[in-house]
Amino acid sequence: MPLSITSLFKNNGKWLEQQQTTVLSAATIIAVANVVSMFAGFLRERLLIATFFHTGTSQQAYEAFKVAFQIPNTLFQIIILGALSATLVPLFTQHKKEDEARAFAMSSIIFNYIILAFVLISVVIFIFAEPITRMRTGVKFTPEQVQIVINLTRLMLVSQLFFAVSNFLTGILQSYQRFILPAFSPILYNLGILVGVYLFAPWLGIYSTGVGVVIGAFFHMTVQLPMVLKLGFRYRWSFDLNFPGVKRFLKLSPPRTLALVLGEFKKLALGFFATSLGNLSFLVMDYGLALMTVPIRFVGVPIGQASLPFLSDEASEQDLHRFKELLLQSLHQIAFLCYPASVLLLILRIPIVRLVYGAAQFPWQMTLNTGMVLAIVSLSIVGSL
Repeated sequence: MPLSITSLFKNNGKWLEQQQTTVLSAATIIAVANVVSMFAGFLRERLLIATFFHTGTSQQAYEAFKVAFQIPNTLFQIIILGALSATLVPLFTQHKKEDEARAFAMSSIIFNYIILAFVLISVVIFIFAEPITRMRTGVKFTPEQVQIVINLTRLMLVSQLFFAVSNFLTGILQSYQRFILPAFSPILYNLGILVGVYLFAPWLGIYSTGVGVVIGAFFHMTVQLPMVLKLGFRYRWSFDLNFPGVKRFLKLSPPRTLALVLGEFKKLALGFFATSLGNLSFLVMDYGLALMTVPIRFVGVPIGQASLPFLSDEASEQDLHRFKELLLQSLHQIAFLCYPASVLLLILRIPIVRLVYGAAQFPWQMTLNTGMVLAIVSLSIVGSL
């Protein structure tokens, strides 16, 4: 008797809910998803180059879109990744072993504080977008580009709010050692950008990229929500500082946040330097750094994300010997794979740049300049992990 469509989808969808029980299996899933997402991102970039590189004016507009990404992304990196990725997963893992319901209640309170901080800072950025943009862009950045950056910065703050919720959901899923949905959600993000550009570019021009980013971030969030609800999470409106685990979260977050602040300040400084040189230098820098992160995304990020819940388990059980053993094993695996990747990027920089970005509209001089940037930054790959 043939299966119904509903039962077929139900059976085939079970693999999305599978729990990964070893670092290697989790890292493999994240690595595969990162590779697919990476290729989707490069395909997105190539199509955007083909769409917006027809004239010098449209090239400058696209560079402005890239610059506009910085402030919303900085806000996201500092508040969301700094607090959630490094602190929530181990804390939630520890508390859910004692009382799962209380762990969900704690995570909901933490979520409220994170979103409150995010919204308050976003309002400030929205109001002062113009002076912030003028302070962080150089003399070669045109007034038209500045205006595009201001408008897109305000628009893309919405996407970062979706990402804030989405990364909270990712933390919950990874605490339960479910890595498949979080790993594949970036693919939907890239798809959302392409959808936005395809549908709205004829009417909105460069602003269609901002709309696409919002759509992609919404996809990134919604694909993870059903699984988190199925695991038992229920939102509660509370800011109870005395709830077990909340104060500890607020104490553990600042060191990681401070480290990210320094990293983001470096990126903003590079952005100011690049926009002071002109000749689409910001795009050259951005493309070179994006290629440099390929080994990091393929090796460092999967192993790092996959090992965090397992390290949290060992830490909560106070098995320091096993904790050190697992940590060293993860670091050795990362170094073993990233050293040769760094050398390959250095040697094959020009073919790689041309293969990834070489649409018909991508100038040869930009290929050479991007290759030079990639040659320099590839030497720092292992140190960036």
